[in-house]
Amino acid sequence: MRTYTPKPADIEREWHVIDAEGAVLGRLATEIATLLRGKHKPIFAPHIDTGDHVVIVNAAKIAVGQRKLHDKTYYRHSQYPGGLRAESLEHLLARDPERVVRLAVKRMLPRGPLGRAQLKKLKVHAGPNHPHQAQQPKPRALPARSIARIG
Repeated sequence: MRTYTPKPADIEREWHVIDAEGAVLGRLATEIATLLRGKHKPIFAPHIDTGDHVVIVNAAKIAVGQRKLHDKTYYRHSQYPGGLRAESLEHLLARDPERVVRLAVKRMLPRGPLGRAQLKKLKVHAGPNHPHQAQQPKPRALPARSIARIG
């Protein structure tokens, strides 16, 4: 069996807008990663970037459980001795909600040049507005299981 490789002329990129208000972080990230990789298209090939552009709005209003807010820790290192910094999800969400969504999606994409190219097609905004109206993005609804049931 030969490996299918889509031609550059076959790849059509669309723009999607996803409202993250009330969405569960992990389930939202899997939907975004699927769109960025192009796995929802019949021309998908794992070694070619066939994905679409994704715009996320209301990233500050994602649904996260109380235990996860306190227990989940994000680490970064300054590359100096003793430069390890730790921050809880609660603090990072209050300080930089775009980074929380971007890191969740980044960790679901392939490592290497292909994954970095796919991540560049992700635009995350904390509020309801975005500057990408010129691209005429289509609203995309999340599956019912991706929305937190409150109450």
